[in-house]
Amino acid sequence: MDKHGLLTDYLATNAHKISQVIPFNPESDRFYHFNFTENNQDLTAADIADTANFSKWIESKLRNYDCRYGIGGYMEHRTLYQRSALFNTADEPRRLHLGVDIWAPANTHIYAPLAGVIHSFQDNNHFGDYGPTIILQHDLNGLVLYSLYGHLSRVSLSGLKEGHLIESGQKIGELGYADENGSWPPHLHFQLMFDLQGMRGDYPGVGKYSEKDLLINNIPAPQILLQIPAANIIG
Repeated sequence: MDKHGLLTDYLATNAHKISQVIPFNPESDRFYHFNFTENNQDLTAADIADTANFSKWIESKLRNYDCRYGIGGYMEHRTLYQRSALFNTADEPRRLHLGVDIWAPANTHIYAPLAGVIHSFQDNNHFGDYGPTIILQHDLNGLVLYSLYGHLSRVSLSGLKEGHLIESGQKIGELGYADENGSWPPHLHFQLMFDLQGMRGDYPGVGKYSEKDLLINNIPAPQILLQIPAANIIG
């Protein structure tokens, strides 16, 4: 069985060990599904380039649809990354989003979905980057899984130590404001990986579309851990 199958089996038989990454009430909270592909004609390039305008656009959508959070992005081919030279690699611009974004107010608490240890952390302080980032390592009956949390507050990195034990459901950080999270509207970038390929405190959250099949092999769908009911997602 491949790693994806092993992960699916582990989570199916250990559902009691999974905690929410972001606090929500499945009975009442709704998530607006944001689409940032070229099919989104509602958001202009000028809006995307201006973080304040981009934030207002996000907030207005959530308000108009009466949603507590926004969500979306796994393996989505996004046009919005043209806002930062960070993604404009010479041979092929990176536009394929590899994680799930959860759009929520700054200071929203973030929790570990599974027990593990702090693998590494870092402030990726560049325009369009993650800003403060934490990576956890989980041992799932011999299957190694890493989870990444990007766009946190800087205070989230205070006092952290690599190798420190983390319990399922333990608070690990808070969402940061735009002036500390890589200049984005406040949100969490949540991503899973089987192999970090030697990286620490960072792992690409955006890849090349031509490498999609290869990337999927290493990056399982984060929804498998988020466990947000489809009925709670609109848009």
